[in-house]
Amino acid sequence: MPVKFRDYYEILGVPRTATAQEIKRAYRKLARKYHPDLQAPAERVKASARFQEINEAHEVLSDPEKRAKYDALGANWKSGMDFAEEPGPGPGRNAAGSGGPVEWEDLGHFSDFFNSIFGGSAGRAGRGGVRFTMRGRDVEAELPLTLEELLRGGKRRITLNGDRSLDVDIPLGVREGTVLRLAGQGEPGSGDAPPGDLFLRVRPVPHPNYRVVGDNIEIDLPLWPWQALLGSEVRIETPEGPVNLKVPAGTQSGRRLRLRGRGLPRKGGARGDFYAVPTIVIPEQPSEAERAAYEALKRTASAPADRPAR
Repeated sequence: MPVKFRDYYEILGVPRTATAQEIKRAYRKLARKYHPDLQAPAERVKASARFQEINEAHEVLSDPEKRAKYDALGANWKSGMDFAEEPGPGPGRNAAGSGGPVEWEDLGHFSDFFNSIFGGSAGRAGRGGVRFTMRGRDVEAELPLTLEELLRGGKRRITLNGDRSLDVDIPLGVREGTVLRLAGQGEPGSGDAPPGDLFLRVRPVPHPNYRVVGDNIEIDLPLWPWQALLGSEVRIETPEGPVNLKVPAGTQSGRRLRLRGRGLPRKGGARGDFYAVPTIVIPEQPSEAERAAYEALKRTASAPADRPAR
């Protein structure tokens, strides 16, 4: 009984001269695209038929002996033409060749065309259906971390796709762009293949009061003119609590005042620094006494532009 010829090269989208590696790459790409487990419910039936074609083509073209036998059909065969089965008993036929219904064995859901050439030998696919294994796909996601989490590390519970929760260990020393790998927490594999991995890329959440600059933390420090000019001691807030900071006399705007070892932790135990960045502010509505003091300062001090260059 004639059966339709199948062009396995066309099914995989490779030329007849394709190498084993090219065939493998094409197969893996198409198998991932059409695997029924990865389809929407409405697309699974259609994808399943395409998936079986892909597996059948790979079963033949990835096996040197089967490929040679298939290629021996000749270059004149075209997709869609009839292919006559060889007469005589063979696997899947009744031994007498007539006088009863043809009873095909379970050949792994391969086509009649395949069975006609290879006598029902499904090779690596085995009996009882096509066996396909593929490692699960890796998943990438962002992991927003607060400044406090960057400082202290610890555990963080995250939810993926709204239906799966995981506890993530946050090691000390992570920074923006650090990637944390959670083995086996990606998409499930097919068959007996393992699942993929989950990769979390750290993204610091901006803090309303502090800036993270590399390993260091910065804060703006407003100072009255007399505090900057005469020097003073001010109390400032750090992420780990308040501290007293000495402001040297003659401090200029933009100068960075350092608290050593109060920044972000580094790998190995050391830490960055904490910086207070002064900005000089003036009273918006000075009192009469304040205005008089500024007038007196004006009379006794030279403006920067009036001072001789050094």
